Amino acid sequence: MRTVVNRQQAEAWNDWEGVHWAEHPERYDGMMGAFNAPLFDAAGLAPADRVLDIGCGTGQTTRLAARLAPRGHAVGIDISAPMLERARRDAESEGLANITFEQGDAQVHPFPGDGYDVLISRGGVMFFADLVAAFTHLRDALVPGGRLAFLGPQPGGPDSAWSRATAALAPYMREASPAARGMGSLLDPVRIREILTAAGFTGVGIAPCSGPMTLGADADDAAEFVFSMGPTRHNLREVDAGTVARVRAEVRDALREFESPDGVRLPGAVWIVTATRPARDG
Repeated sequence: MRTVVNRQQAEAWNDWEGVHWAEHPERYDGMMGAFNAPLFDAAGLAPADRVLDIGCGTGQTTRLAARLAPRGHAVGIDISAPMLERARRDAESEGLANITFEQGDAQVHPFPGDGYDVLISRGGVMFFADLVAAFTHLRDALVPGGRLAFLGPQPGGPDSAWSRATAALAPYMREASPAARGMGSLLDPVRIREILTAAGFTGVGIAPCSGPMTLGADADDAAEFVFSMGPTRHNLREVDAGTVARVRAEVRDALREFESPDGVRLPGAVWIVTATRPARDG
């Protein structure tokens, strides 16, 4: 990997949290899969587009982009070697020839100037240490008139489905896990608009989008996933086993409210953000 400025994130995503994502992509894709179609609708890919997927993780959205641009090319960039290893393996198994994965820090990675028609991200843009610098750099990777589309979480509240389902965990969730630091950086639409405008984008659009987040086949399976996630493991690492078992049982019981024939599905909400590199900068 070349120059890295987001060192804390590089260390975190190449450690145990990145390994867990790489070993269980179906879990995390299940949480976010309902938002793929709205993201790609916003991106408006054409068959010959060159697409850059920022923070691609294990590559589901990169693979989708490659299929939507069969005469173009999709590049996924991520800072995590374990996740990219999984991404490459899955792309190869699906026989995708118009796809490439690169390990790098997208805030400073040497992208070709005017190299992409569309930039997409399913949340990976949240983690930059300097958001304006990162988006300015990414803008320069777009062709003039090129499009940006990404999603990020809407702020949750005490009455949200996630808060209700994990209420028993709340007293123990005192800090972000190493890989989760930065996840709240793009919650506020006003801030999103300010950052993208400062980075030289125009036509910024921010739209709410709701969809189901699938956590598991049933409440037991969903609780297993919640307790395997990085933030939960990080915050429970010094809690005694008896307490963890009690809290897990309470979360499992709370998740039963959300069981359905299609699995445990919690209502989720994100922002779909779009913007354009001006045809003439400056």
